Amino acid sequence: MMKLDKLCVGYYSPTRTSRTIAHAIAEGMNIARREDLDLTTDNGIGPILVKDSICIISVPVYGGLIAPIAAQRLRRLQATNCVAIPVVVYGNRDYEDALVQLRDLLIEQGFTILCGATFIGEHSYSRSEMPIAEGRPDKIDIQIAKDFGRKALIRLQEQLHIGNITDTYDKDFALMYEQPLNSLITSPKIKGNIPYKTLRPSTPQAPLVNENCYGCGECLDWCPTGAITLTDGRSITQIELCTKCCACVKFCPVGGRTFDTPYTAMLHEKCKERREAELFI
Repeated sequence: MMKLDKLCVGYYSPTRTSRTIAHAIAEGMNIARREDLDLTTDNGIGPILVKDSICIISVPVYGGLIAPIAAQRLRRLQATNCVAIPVVVYGNRDYEDALVQLRDLLIEQGFTILCGATFIGEHSYSRSEMPIAEGRPDKIDIQIAKDFGRKALIRLQEQLHIGNITDTYDKDFALMYEQPLNSLITSPKIKGNIPYKTLRPSTPQAPLVNENCYGCGECLDWCPTGAITLTDGRSITQIELCTKCCACVKFCPVGGRTFDTPYTAMLHEKCKERREAELFI
């Protein structure tokens, strides 16, 4: 007899939008045995073993694919008897091939895909004077994510041919079944192209420090790649390590960092129309 007896909530989320969506989906599932797997600032190289788990894996979209650093860190996962729910969060432009790419990566790491979803988060280039999906995910997004989590658990129950499910908030919660997951679960069709689009080379650029910076070091804690150091009481960024996630801009307590790019104005103008979550169950 095999079992799924816990929930793993995994994410790479520099500005916390992917994390917020993953947590909302988890809330909809309401499973007591739960652990977070935050890969945002985890620069480790060893394998991460995941076993007998229902896994929500949420990452941001960069240029229509999943963030390269997120893909690198997800390849540390080694799954045994796990189902995965791939989720990508994008800044109101398009997710293109990101969800298919994430699905395939998780399959390579040993997961069986249950379902998937895309959500919108405020774009990392968004600014107060030129907002791009400002305030997303909002209350509507969060409610959709919670409902998706509830529906995903029901789908899993149906796929495993389980009758009345036990109380998910019981510490002894477990879904019991006798056959391998990949023989029981049929994954839905997910939108995207194979082969995936080609990610164009990134232009070397990084947020700039302004006169407000007084060297508190807050940005060092938020940077997912360790690109920021303190020198003479000011924060300095190694441009070659910067992924332009702009977490340092968003979370600086004194507005000591700015990031100016012509893409902000372009996205603000062309991506104004509200886009909604897409669910593949």
